[in-house]
Amino acid sequence: MKQLIIAAAALAAFLSTAVAQEAAKGPNGGPVVETHDVFVEMTVEENTIVLYFAGQDGKPMSSEGTTKARAIVQDAGKTITIALETQQPNRLVGPLPAPLGAGARVVVSATLADGHGIQARFVNN
Repeated sequence: MKQLIIAAAALAAFLSTAVAQEAAKGPNGGPVVETHDVFVEMTVEENTIVLYFAGQDGKPMSSEGTTKARAIVQDAGKTITIALETQQPNRLVGPLPAPLGAGARVVVSATLADGHGIQARFVNN
């Protein structure tokens, strides 16, 4: 019985983490996830991945001072890493070698100017 309770608790923890990364649509039309009180929205403009940042109040948050920003993209059986660069006022951008396919997975990580790290996961639809 104790093992069943532990397994149920582990499953609940896993599901709550999955739900926390479930994306809603943002003001730029892309999926949005919340990570450490920062909302991250991902859009694709031609062959460029674009990430927008907003604070808890929904107002754009500056991307200035963001370091170690990258996106790991898994698409069509291939994995690539894309360096992301700050673009004012609240964007990170990086070149895609080809358009993202449906179901492509994108994991973004960065260190914000205040020193805390963020990570956001997206699935391209």
